[in-house]
Amino acid sequence: METNKPSFQPYISAKDFIPEFTPKAILLGAFFGIIFGAATVYLGLKVGLTVSASIPIAVLAISIFKKLGKATILESNIVQTIGSAGESVASGVVFTVPALLFLYGGKGYFEYFQIFVLGLVGGFLGVLFMIPLRRSLIVKEHGNLPYPEGTACADVLIAGEKGGALAQKVYYGLGLPFYTSY
Repeated sequence: METNKPSFQPYISAKDFIPEFTPKAILLGAFFGIIFGAATVYLGLKVGLTVSASIPIAVLAISIFKKLGKATILESNIVQTIGSAGESVASGVVFTVPALLFLYGGKGYFEYFQIFVLGLVGGFLGVLFMIPLRRSLIVKEHGNLPYPEGTACADVLIAGEKGGALAQKVYYGLGLPFYTSY
Protein backbone atom coordinates (compact mmCIF):
# COMPACT_ATOMS: atom_id res chain seq x y z
CA MET A 1 0.00 0.00 0.00
CA GLU A 2 1.55 3.26 -1.06
CA THR A 3 1.08 6.50 0.77
CA ASN A 4 0.81 9.79 -1.00
CA LYS A 5 3.86 11.62 0.25
CA PRO A 6 4.64 15.05 -1.09
CA SER A 7 7.73 15.07 -3.27
CA PHE A 8 10.84 16.38 -1.60
CA GLN A 9 11.97 19.85 -2.65
CA PRO A 10 15.58 20.59 -1.65
CA TYR A 11 16.44 23.95 -0.11
CA ILE A 12 18.92 24.59 -2.93
CA SER A 13 17.83 23.38 -6.35
CA ALA A 14 20.23 21.22 -8.33
CA LYS A 15 19.88 23.72 -11.19
CA ASP A 16 21.36 26.55 -9.12
CA PHE A 17 25.09 27.10 -9.32
CA ILE A 18 26.25 28.14 -5.87
CA PRO A 19 29.88 28.00 -4.67
CA GLU A 20 30.40 24.99 -2.44
CA PHE A 21 33.85 23.36 -2.50
CA THR A 22 35.89 26.55 -2.03
CA PRO A 23 39.35 26.93 -0.49
CA LYS A 24 38.00 28.86 2.52
CA ALA A 25 35.46 26.11 3.21
CA ILE A 26 38.12 23.40 2.92
CA LEU A 27 40.58 25.22 5.19
CA LEU A 28 37.98 26.03 7.85
CA GLY A 29 36.66 22.46 7.71
CA ALA A 30 40.17 21.05 8.10
CA PHE A 31 40.81 23.39 11.04
CA PHE A 32 37.61 22.24 12.76
CA GLY A 33 38.45 18.62 11.94
CA ILE A 34 41.80 18.95 13.70
CA ILE A 35 40.40 20.81 16.73
CA PHE A 36 37.36 18.58 17.21
CA GLY A 37 39.40 15.48 16.32
CA ALA A 38 41.86 16.26 19.11
CA ALA A 39 38.99 16.87 21.51
CA THR A 40 37.42 13.56 20.44
CA VAL A 41 40.66 11.66 21.03
CA TYR A 42 41.07 13.20 24.48
CA LEU A 43 37.45 12.54 25.43
CA GLY A 44 37.51 9.01 24.02
CA LEU A 45 40.68 8.03 25.87
CA LYS A 46 39.76 9.80 29.11
CA VAL A 47 36.06 8.94 29.42
CA GLY A 48 35.56 6.08 26.96
CA LEU A 49 32.93 7.75 24.81
CA THR A 50 32.71 10.48 22.23
CA VAL A 51 30.03 12.85 21.03
CA SER A 52 29.27 14.01 17.53
CA ALA A 53 30.37 17.51 16.66
CA SER A 54 28.34 18.05 13.49
CA ILE A 55 25.89 20.56 14.91
CA PRO A 56 28.45 22.65 16.86
CA ILE A 57 30.70 22.75 13.79
CA ALA A 58 27.76 23.87 11.65
CA VAL A 59 26.96 26.68 14.10
CA LEU A 60 30.60 27.76 14.32
CA ALA A 61 30.99 27.67 10.52
CA ILE A 62 27.95 29.89 10.05
CA SER A 63 29.07 32.38 12.67
CA ILE A 64 32.69 32.55 11.44
CA PHE A 65 31.58 33.01 7.85
CA LYS A 66 29.19 35.77 8.93
CA LYS A 67 32.08 37.59 10.65
CA LEU A 68 34.59 37.09 7.82
CA GLY A 69 32.19 37.83 5.01
CA LYS A 70 29.30 36.26 3.24
CA ALA A 71 29.42 32.56 2.44
CA THR A 72 26.85 30.24 0.96
CA ILE A 73 24.90 27.62 2.87
CA LEU A 74 26.69 24.96 0.81
CA GLU A 75 30.09 26.25 1.93
CA SER A 76 28.93 26.02 5.55
CA ASN A 77 27.73 22.49 4.82
CA ILE A 78 31.16 21.55 3.40
CA VAL A 79 32.85 22.94 6.54
CA GLN A 80 30.47 20.91 8.71
CA THR A 81 31.04 17.78 6.63
CA ILE A 82 34.85 18.01 6.62
CA GLY A 83 35.02 18.87 10.34
CA SER A 84 32.65 16.07 11.24
CA ALA A 85 34.57 13.58 9.09
CA GLY A 86 37.83 14.51 10.84
CA GLU A 87 36.17 14.01 14.19
CA SER A 88 34.70 10.66 13.07
CA VAL A 89 38.05 9.33 11.84
CA ALA A 90 39.63 10.33 15.16
CA SER A 91 36.88 8.45 16.96
CA GLY A 92 37.50 5.37 14.84
CA VAL A 93 41.22 5.48 15.61
CA VAL A 94 40.75 6.07 19.33
CA PHE A 95 38.55 3.00 19.70
CA THR A 96 40.41 0.55 17.46
CA VAL A 97 44.12 1.23 17.97
CA PRO A 98 44.12 0.78 21.78
CA ALA A 99 42.35 -2.58 21.30
CA LEU A 100 44.96 -3.64 18.72
CA LEU A 101 47.73 -2.73 21.15
CA PHE A 102 46.56 -5.56 23.41
CA LEU A 103 47.29 -8.14 20.71
CA TYR A 104 50.52 -10.10 20.96
CA GLY A 105 53.32 -7.83 19.73
CA GLY A 106 50.98 -4.88 19.30
CA LYS A 107 53.00 -2.54 21.45
CA GLY A 108 56.12 -3.01 19.36
CA TYR A 109 54.30 -2.70 16.05
CA PHE A 110 52.19 0.42 16.33
CA GLU A 111 54.13 3.61 15.85
CA TYR A 112 52.82 7.02 14.87
CA PHE A 113 53.23 6.34 11.16
CA GLN A 114 51.26 3.08 11.28
CA ILE A 115 48.47 4.77 13.24
CA PHE A 116 48.40 7.62 10.71
CA VAL A 117 48.20 5.18 7.79
CA LEU A 118 45.47 3.19 9.56
CA GLY A 119 43.39 6.36 10.06
CA LEU A 120 44.04 7.51 6.48
CA VAL A 121 43.03 4.16 4.99
CA GLY A 122 39.94 4.05 7.23
CA GLY A 123 38.94 7.53 6.09
CA PHE A 124 39.45 6.68 2.41
CA LEU A 125 37.46 3.46 2.77
CA GLY A 126 34.63 5.38 4.43
CA VAL A 127 34.49 7.84 1.55
CA LEU A 128 34.80 5.13 -1.11
CA PHE A 129 31.97 3.08 0.44
CA MET A 130 29.76 6.14 0.84
CA ILE A 131 30.02 7.18 -2.81
CA PRO A 132 27.98 4.23 -4.15
CA LEU A 133 25.73 4.07 -1.07
CA ARG A 134 24.74 7.75 -1.13
CA ARG A 135 22.12 7.43 -3.83
CA SER A 136 20.44 4.38 -2.31
CA LEU A 137 20.63 5.42 1.36
CA ILE A 138 20.20 9.18 1.21
CA VAL A 139 18.63 10.22 -2.09
CA LYS A 140 16.17 7.37 -2.70
CA GLU A 141 15.29 6.82 0.96
CA HIS A 142 14.69 10.47 1.82
CA GLY A 143 11.69 10.61 4.13
CA ASN A 144 11.79 6.85 4.85
CA LEU A 145 14.97 6.59 6.91
CA PRO A 146 15.23 8.96 9.85
CA TYR A 147 18.52 10.80 10.02
CA PRO A 148 17.94 12.96 13.11
CA GLU A 149 21.42 14.46 13.26
CA GLY A 150 21.55 15.18 9.55
CA THR A 151 18.09 16.73 9.71
CA ALA A 152 19.13 18.85 12.69
CA CYS A 153 22.28 20.01 10.86
CA ALA A 154 20.20 20.95 7.83
CA ASP A 155 17.81 22.92 10.04
CA VAL A 156 20.74 24.69 11.73
CA LEU A 157 22.25 25.61 8.36
CA ILE A 158 18.92 26.89 7.04
CA ALA A 159 18.33 28.91 10.23
CA GLY A 160 21.84 30.35 9.89
CA GLU A 161 21.15 31.30 6.30
CA LYS A 162 18.05 33.15 7.40
CA GLY A 163 19.87 34.92 10.28
CA GLY A 164 19.53 35.16 14.04
CA ALA A 165 21.58 34.63 17.18
CA LEU A 166 22.02 30.88 16.76
CA ALA A 167 25.68 30.68 17.81
CA GLN A 168 25.27 32.45 21.15
CA LYS A 169 24.93 29.30 23.26
CA VAL A 170 27.88 27.62 21.54
CA TYR A 171 30.08 30.59 22.40
CA TYR A 172 28.81 30.55 25.98
CA GLY A 173 29.88 26.91 26.09
CA LEU A 174 33.31 27.88 24.83
CA GLY A 175 33.60 30.38 27.69
CA LEU A 176 33.15 33.43 25.47
CA PRO A 177 30.05 35.13 26.93
CA PHE A 178 30.91 38.46 25.34
CA TYR A 179 30.06 37.11 21.87
CA THR A 180 26.35 37.78 21.60
CA SER A 181 25.34 37.35 18.00
CA TYR A 182 26.61 37.13 14.47
